[in-house]
Amino acid sequence: MRNKRLIIALLAAVAFGLVAAISVSQYLARVQTYTKNLNQVVIAKVEIPVGSRIIAEQLAVAQFPRNVTPEGAYTSMDKLLDRVAVVRIAAREPVTESRLAPVGAAGGLSSVIPEGFRAMTVKVDEVVGVSGFIMPGTLVDIVVVTQPPKASGQEEMVSKIVLQNIKVLASGQNIDKPKNDRDVERSIRAVTLQVTPEQAEKLALASSEGKLQLVMRNSVDQADEPTSGANKKSLLLGERAMIVPEAGIGKDSTPKAAPSSARRSAPRPAAVAAPKPVAVPQAPVARPTVEVIKGAKKETVDFP
Repeated sequence: MRNKRLIIALLAAVAFGLVAAISVSQYLARVQTYTKNLNQVVIAKVEIPVGSRIIAEQLAVAQFPRNVTPEGAYTSMDKLLDRVAVVRIAAREPVTESRLAPVGAAGGLSSVIPEGFRAMTVKVDEVVGVSGFIMPGTLVDIVVVTQPPKASGQEEMVSKIVLQNIKVLASGQNIDKPKNDRDVERSIRAVTLQVTPEQAEKLALASSEGKLQLVMRNSVDQADEPTSGANKKSLLLGERAMIVPEAGIGKDSTPKAAPSSARRSAPRPAAVAAPKPVAVPQAPVARPTVEVIKGAKKETVDFP
């Protein structure tokens, strides 16, 4: 009996050992397969400001699955040293080629200027700079108030949008938006704009001939809006009230009409004269009667 129990225990131990060995081998195979599908990707260890040169202390290496590895990612930190970031790279984000300036580019503002564009600085104040909300990356239109040429026969001042959809590269000496520092934003006295050579010529003439005004626009709305300008005559004609759209609603969306404060009440129906009551004659009250026969005569006598 004891030998039988011992044999059963040994068989059970062998069976459990085989199951454990198979499970461990399958787990190791899955791990090995998962490891083969991983790529080494260089990420930012800390935030890398725009326009700054990348150093080794700002980088780290992480494992990314191959199917989610960003295009243009680097596997070695050596190729990223001394490269210049053209956008802000947040911590733990992959450092890709699209976020870097070309090899050999200088750091600072010149590294964020695209090919074919120029950087031009114009003087602003708190009003022109939209009360300090004009920050790097903002899109603006440029309005100039100037005197038309004498040959045009118009002597009144004219305001006109001369440039549209212009990107702000820098506010003052900052090519990146400050963090929680409204004092820096309000002290800005100049903004640097990204313009083409032709736009730079117009901007230089506009800044010397009249007063500039920056108009902030939505970063999604980059369509061209042709305007005819405004003078005193068109100013005094007034403007129709427009329904204010909700934030983020485009032109295709039709907002609901605003409720009118002076709605006319619907006319009430005229009162219909009630018909006059018609007097209904009352039936006479029946009185008790007695029939009296006197010989050949027959009479009916009413009692009061």
